[in-house]
Amino acid sequence: MLLFAGAAQAATILVWGDSLSAGYGLKAGEAWPTLLQTRLAREGFRHTVVNGSVSGETSAGGRSRLPAALERHKPDILILELGANDGLRGLQPGLLAENLKAMIAEAQAAGARTLLLGMQMPPNYGPAYRRRFEEAFADVASSAQVPFVPFLLDGFADRPEMFLTDGIHPTAEAQLLVLDTVWKGLKPLLQETAAQR
Repeated sequence: MLLFAGAAQAATILVWGDSLSAGYGLKAGEAWPTLLQTRLAREGFRHTVVNGSVSGETSAGGRSRLPAALERHKPDILILELGANDGLRGLQPGLLAENLKAMIAEAQAAGARTLLLGMQMPPNYGPAYRRRFEEAFADVASSAQVPFVPFLLDGFADRPEMFLTDGIHPTAEAQLLVLDTVWKGLKPLLQETAAQR
């Protein structure tokens, strides 16, 4: 887990994800959460980024780990990026939705705002499963009334050169594209939390 140093009174952003946020296959400092810390400083936000992402994590695993992380880091913002591994394993979208709702509720009870990042499955998973999987994120965001980015890999998912040889994980070059997508949903929350401090 990486903790990026910041001012003592800075608000905290907890990135809670899987390998897409943990920087799988990348060098230290290349993953989008690290780049986020740099952008925050450049844009004048005094937030500190804590990356609690774990490669291979499912929504159930993230749900079980989250309470301790909320207690430890006391984040102002939770960036929730889980579900891809649920989909790759063909798990029921209803269970994914249940876990996402529980994590958002935990964050809210701890005083944190949540940005939910969505994911999509490849075509070989079939149209019915893909639709139910994507709808799980949208339904959770709507019912929990949290900001929502529909697809973390938006804009380059169909470009093989932007992925490692496994065809799943974005390259170092693609991390800025991921960050740009996250930033669209995150910036309003940053402004709100900065104003409250």
